[in-house]
Amino acid sequence: MYIKKILLVIGLMGIIAGSVFAYYVYDAVFSPNTKFESKTAEVYIPTDATYTEFIELISPYIKDIYSFDRIARRKGYIQNIKAGHFILYKDQNNNEIVNTLRSKNIPIKVTFNNQERLENLAGRIAEQIEADSLSLLKAFKDTSYLKAHNFSLENALAMYIPNKYEFFWNTSAEGFRDRMYKEYTTFWNDAREAKAKAIGLSKQDVITIASIVQKETARVDERPRVAGVYMNRYKKGWKLDADPTVIYAIKKKNDDWDMVIKRVLYKDLEIESPYNTYRNVALPPGPITMPDISSIDAVLNHESHDFFFFVANVEKPGYHMFAKNMAQHNRNKAQYVKWINKQKINR
Repeated sequence: MYIKKILLVIGLMGIIAGSVFAYYVYDAVFSPNTKFESKTAEVYIPTDATYTEFIELISPYIKDIYSFDRIARRKGYIQNIKAGHFILYKDQNNNEIVNTLRSKNIPIKVTFNNQERLENLAGRIAEQIEADSLSLLKAFKDTSYLKAHNFSLENALAMYIPNKYEFFWNTSAEGFRDRMYKEYTTFWNDAREAKAKAIGLSKQDVITIASIVQKETARVDERPRVAGVYMNRYKKGWKLDADPTVIYAIKKKNDDWDMVIKRVLYKDLEIESPYNTYRNVALPPGPITMPDISSIDAVLNHESHDFFFFVANVEKPGYHMFAKNMAQHNRNKAQYVKWINKQKINR
């Protein structure tokens, strides 16, 4: 009888211990274990992160890091850490968190526009994906890659069509560059290629002229007209005489890309540079900025007109006055010079 009581007690203790253990396991696996108050939290896990680095990174989002650690180890996550951008949800349990980090790398939106140089583009992209600016710039300037894809260092910026794209955050520098080339080939569809051929320009030359149009006017509705002026000059074999190319040449010569030039002086027109279209009939060797798609399409679909000159319209800020001949242009220019002198803009 006494032995039966002992066995009964032992049995009851076993049941209790088992229940406690079962509850502990359930609690560790299935109880909510996040400590952020917002609905979601974004987590970025670097490529080749160690488990220690991962735990340090995830800790701010986890209420009980010790229980999470045990579940992560049991599920084999320690041997298979995934790099990328992940979204955790409030009140997720350890099991759900590990499953999310294991399989749900969420793409991010990457945007860029109007970058003046590859260096600027590399810096802009490095703000958005894991790759740093140095690795991006190295990929952008890979001369073997550029040559294989019919680009040069001077016109390589033309390969990057400004837009909003989806990328995985942990995309490599080379992966980003390769994807951009694919987007470039998609952008230059049969219709756009046919239009470029019809106006006698290569794709890179279209983008070079578009970059000048981009710098000349911020007004999208005016870009086809400005593009028409430059195409009229180009077809006549004239120099483009574009002030933005002179400004670019000055910045390049001084290696000062933060320089602000609001007024181009007559002496500036003499600067020796392949980018100075006041001295050279040939187009610049590459774009002077990254043009918007609207500027590229403005060149491909430029207005057909008889204007060869234009100057800023002081009565309609942001727009220009257009002229068919030099006499008319000089009258328009006199208004502008009078206005800019009154504003005391000397440089």
